[in-house]
Amino acid sequence: MADTSDTRTPAQIEADIKRRREVLAETLDEIGVRVHPKTIAGDAKAKVVAKVDHTVGRAYVQVNRLVSEVRAQFVDEEGALRVERALPVALLAVGVVGLLTVGSRRRKD
Repeated sequence: MADTSDTRTPAQIEADIKRRREVLAETLDEIGVRVHPKTIAGDAKAKVVAKVDHTVGRAYVQVNRLVSEVRAQFVDEEGALRVERALPVALLAVGVVGLLTVGSRRRKD
């Protein structure tokens, strides 16, 4: 059996119904915004951008660490070049460039 002990006036009941309709309308509007294709696409784009930013940030940190490690191999604590380590690498680089140049000239002839 239904509870008939409600002591509210008809005006109070109407006001309660009006408030509940307003809350329901706001909820439906919010759901409509959330499921709108532009909102879904915007959320997906934001997630991708955040992921890319995170990945780029991690890559930057790793590259920075690698550059620091390589630099430490060729520069001492005071910032002076370690010639005994840099000279062999420079000669190797010049040799590789020379071989590539000779090889490309031979192909042209």
